[in-house]
Amino acid sequence: MGKNNIKTSEDAEMPSFNYKSYSIDEILAAGGTTAFADKMGKSAKALEDALKRLPKDAFLTEEEFLKAMETLNESK
Repeated sequence: MGKNNIKTSEDAEMPSFNYKSYSIDEILAAGGTTAFADKMGKSAKALEDALKRLPKDAFLTEEEFLKAMETLNESK
């Protein structure tokens, strides 16, 4: 099969990313990370609240974390 004969499913959904990225220059121009976050309407408290709302199984167990760190260290 050549590159011209690639078929995709009609039902396949394209991912929609709703995140905008900002450059370091934009963040520094806003006055630094804290000022940038304030201007974006973000706060440490809001992040903490969002993390508390996540289900317990959304986080790695200690064993999963150690395995992930081992894998990362091996791939350096």
